[in-house]
Amino acid sequence: MDLKTRPPDTKTGRRKPPRTPKGRQIDPTALDEVRALLADRPRRRDLLIEHLHLIQDHYGYLSAAHLTALALEMKLALTEVYEVATFYSHFDVVKDGPPPAAVTVRVCDSLSCAMAGAEKLLAELPGKLGKDVRVVRAPCMGACDHAPVCAVGHVQTFKATPDKVAASVKAKPHAHAYKPGVDFAAYQKAGGYALLKDCLSGKRTRDELIKIVSDAGLRGLGGAGFPTGRKWSLVRAEPAPRLFAVNADEGEPGTFKDRYYLEQDPHRFIEGMLIAAFVVEAPDTYLYIRDEYPELRLMLADEMAKAEKAGLSPHTKLHLRRGAGAYICGEESAMIESIEGKRGLPRHRPPYVAQVGLFGRPTLEQNVETLFWVRDIVEKGAQWMTAQGRHERKGFRSFSVSGRVKKPGVVLAPAGVTARELIEEFCGGMADGHKFKGYLPGGASGGILPAKMADIPLDFGTLEPHGCFVGSHAVVILSDKDDMKAVALNLMKFFEDESCGQCTPCRAGTEKAVKLMAKGPWDPALLTELSTAMRDASICGLGQAAPNPLLCVLKYFSEELTKPLGTW
Repeated sequence: MDLKTRPPDTKTGRRKPPRTPKGRQIDPTALDEVRALLADRPRRRDLLIEHLHLIQDHYGYLSAAHLTALALEMKLALTEVYEVATFYSHFDVVKDGPPPAAVTVRVCDSLSCAMAGAEKLLAELPGKLGKDVRVVRAPCMGACDHAPVCAVGHVQTFKATPDKVAASVKAKPHAHAYKPGVDFAAYQKAGGYALLKDCLSGKRTRDELIKIVSDAGLRGLGGAGFPTGRKWSLVRAEPAPRLFAVNADEGEPGTFKDRYYLEQDPHRFIEGMLIAAFVVEAPDTYLYIRDEYPELRLMLADEMAKAEKAGLSPHTKLHLRRGAGAYICGEESAMIESIEGKRGLPRHRPPYVAQVGLFGRPTLEQNVETLFWVRDIVEKGAQWMTAQGRHERKGFRSFSVSGRVKKPGVVLAPAGVTARELIEEFCGGMADGHKFKGYLPGGASGGILPAKMADIPLDFGTLEPHGCFVGSHAVVILSDKDDMKAVALNLMKFFEDESCGQCTPCRAGTEKAVKLMAKGPWDPALLTELSTAMRDASICGLGQAAPNPLLCVLKYFSEELTKPLGTW
């Protein structure tokens, strides 16, 4: 007989109440442990993910007892805590079984790392590291120029080999704050924060700043390309209080430019962020950074604290929020859900984030690189930016270039530069032994184009007629050593893994596409029909753009469809 149930009373015929409440019972020890970790931190709902990180970091996993205790402490239903903990890939939830291995090695298997030998690492590392180390696949870690990449815990090993990873495991690394390329003192000495001070003192007006960035043609550089000045005006037109959310969750395979700029000159970004908060009069600013950048997150926490201590943010309170391994949170509304301590599920629109965003308030959402250029544009004038460009395009763009080139990395180039020009002028040419065959112009979701179409300007609006887009300007160069069907399959597997699961066209469509593409032979009519359904019916850009690489292979590399599926 179940101890929680009792037979009916023989006199009344009514079932007696259970001796204990339904559901998991509170473990007093676990409750004490959770309270000790939280200490005097607020128990607000929006801090749920931060508190889950505290437990995960301390114990290495999230036990059922700790989740139950956390739910009680935060006055939340256990289902609310559990659904969030299980949504994010960096949380290891253990209900009743044994805890995971003490050390987890994540091997990036996204495109650039796959091309550099990720599958070989995945095959060799378990035997090399032994049964006490867990080896798992992981999506892009934002270090495509150092492929292949592994993370021991959260500390990354660049150009990884089995021996380098084994040495890192033995050393038991912990994340430590980066030393920024330009620190607070050096930045101020070079004139930094003078513009912000002029804004706060009234020497610069909000309308003046909006006009300058509009005249310069500054756009959102996280992928959407929405005009920055117009976005500032739209948010300012909404009723106060308005909030500000900054997106540092660049998870698009092939993208690492935000990481580069934050490492090199964080205060140029921080000043841009504080200026934007001034423009829209946001009393609170939330910076959401991906969990794959732990050293960068620690450094930003230190540098933001220095700016606050110096009295540079009297107009807005800065909050640093940590992601937990979910590509979907790069989508603006999913990021806002995550900041609120929820699963990162994209919202239906309208209403738009500028109208009803974070905590139900009008919200400005901006990308890191967009804010990075604000100071230079305002101080040097709009013409400084518009004077640059090629092929009838104006301005400059930062490209994350990886793949089969001699010098991968972040390239600052004129707007309108072509893929061929990137390879020949900025990346030292093709890698030895490789012949240029094709390229991804805009990361995993931007499609694939053949080398014969490498003279199209890479900018907003130039690639859409060809079924592609430039997005976050992540360019991956492919060669004659790469099978285009394998490339498209790798990208579709990424989208299958990263789909939030909210809508059926994306959740089921990516899974079905992977099965059809992996099994073969490819059926162009069936795959096109499936892609159309995903594009037309998915809620957000993930499902809508996921078929782009597949459709490009069908359109531009049809001669490869009858060949066996290749590998790296």
